[in-house]
Amino acid sequence: MPCNPRHRVIPAPANDVSPAKARAASRRFLEAMSTRRTIRDFNPSRPVDPELIENAIRTAATAPSGANIQPWRFVVVTDPEARTRIRERVERAERTFYEGPLTEWHEALTQLGTDWHKPHLTDAPYLIVIFEVHQGFGEPKPYYVKESVGIAVGLLLASLHQAGLATLTHTPSPMRFLNAILGRPVNERAFCIVAAGYAAEDATVPDIARKPLDEVVAWRDRIDPDVGGSG
Repeated sequence: MPCNPRHRVIPAPANDVSPAKARAASRRFLEAMSTRRTIRDFNPSRPVDPELIENAIRTAATAPSGANIQPWRFVVVTDPEARTRIRERVERAERTFYEGPLTEWHEALTQLGTDWHKPHLTDAPYLIVIFEVHQGFGEPKPYYVKESVGIAVGLLLASLHQAGLATLTHTPSPMRFLNAILGRPVNERAFCIVAAGYAAEDATVPDIARKPLDEVVAWRDRIDPDVGGSG
């Protein structure tokens, strides 16, 4: 019996599958997600079933969060005027960046072929602006906000991809203007914009590759007593 009366428990959801089914499900998901790419060319005339967006947000909202505060807000933008205003503000800042002094960030972006034009902000049928929700206006103090919201966005992207939709994550800088355009309170801070819709028939992606597994994982099945200290 928990000593804290606020700590109530219910049975954990059943999620037990056989080893064979587990491997098959894992491989199917890996195969599907291996085709996920950031898409910059959207088909503005192909409609998207709103349920796909709603289900993706429901999925995102299952993410773990610090103290279960769930410090996220998903603002779905379909209004053409709002999207036009967002694009104008974003492109103004992006043009200043791209036409400014060269930096390491410019160099890193060369392989992606990006520039200050951001047509996805008006071409994609949906813009999902994800906000971090901080304390204020009746909201409790959140913990590990960016970590929690980041996990939620990952689930959002996975769900949208599983539904056959193309996505692009965008983090304009600065982002506070989004509060004004979308009428959000000051305790909400934009985390990123996700453009979602169907890819254009002639869409292309940069010829780049993901790192192999041995570059992104380290297995440790025991602690080497000769490495590191005891502090």
